[in-house]
Amino acid sequence: MKIWTQKWINLFKNKEFIKSLIVSFIFLAISLYINFRAGNYATEKASLPVTDIVLSNIRVFDVDGFFIWGPIFLFSLITILCLYHPKKIPFILKNIALFTVIRSIFISLTHLGPFPTQIVVDNATNFINKFTFGGDLFFSGHTGIPFLFALIFWQNKQLRYFFLAYSIFMGTIVLLGHYHYSIDVLAAFFITYSIYHISLYLFKKDKVMFDELNTK
Repeated sequence: MKIWTQKWINLFKNKEFIKSLIVSFIFLAISLYINFRAGNYATEKASLPVTDIVLSNIRVFDVDGFFIWGPIFLFSLITILCLYHPKKIPFILKNIALFTVIRSIFISLTHLGPFPTQIVVDNATNFINKFTFGGDLFFSGHTGIPFLFALIFWQNKQLRYFFLAYSIFMGTIVLLGHYHYSIDVLAAFFITYSIYHISLYLFKKDKVMFDELNTK
């Protein structure tokens, strides 16, 4: 506890860190607002559903518990990692924000309606209801976010394999519940990979600060 407290005390003496931390929270807040507007727009403009090579050939499974609690568990774990390694926070938040903005652009461009057999999530228990709208399908955030964390923590083998497995798991869940089309899941890996490499270019200083912990 003493070491953890000292980490925060030392960092709050660093003006560059404070500046980067503030910018990252502002960027994240803006990205969530953009996501909210884009999600509502995509849902309002959603057209009819289409056939899908996977969903059309498997029955729907009741996996709404995994769909709801999966992201909550994931972000809880990331929060713990950030609290323990505060120097990593700016780079992580900026990656999440960039991911959210780019995904918002994609869902604004494509307006396919949800697959007709999609499991209906109970709004009373859906804590992420503010971030899922029904028409925000392409690409899958449930699949992409864990893969993004796998790329961020690539140097840590345990975290890398955990997040990779979690990404595949959540991709399977959204398909079993017919929440996403198969193209939403498959495309998430390729688009997320590109997003991460854009962030490496845009947030070089934050990545250097992030990597300092991995070299000690």
